[in-house]
Amino acid sequence: MGLFDALLGNAGEMTNAEAMEDLATILNPSESIELAYKLVRDMVVLTNHRLILIDKQGLTGRKVEYRSIPYKSITMFTVESAGHFDLDAELKIWISGQPESMQMEFNSKTNIYTLQAILAAKVAGR
Repeated sequence: MGLFDALLGNAGEMTNAEAMEDLATILNPSESIELAYKLVRDMVVLTNHRLILIDKQGLTGRKVEYRSIPYKSITMFTVESAGHFDLDAELKIWISGQPESMQMEFNSKTNIYTLQAILAAKVAGR
């Protein structure tokens, strides 16, 4: 992910091994990472059990919030691919009990269709 994408707030893909380094302490033994994205210090991770949003806070990033969303709690989602003038792809997720959607932006190099396919399989397979 380039500096320009980071400044715009767009997430880019990261390897499962990179994500595992950050998440080894919070994953259960039967859980595996299927897809991971990084935005400067924050992360979005899809595992075989849940969606995890990691928010590193403060100047040092020592304080970390892990938001765990079971796939069964996702009621709806939309995916918008990047276009010629709109350089980022977008994901919106609606969670049961939450009136507003959660929105995430991804850089144009991100294969948003892989993300959509995994989410569709997990949400439909409840």
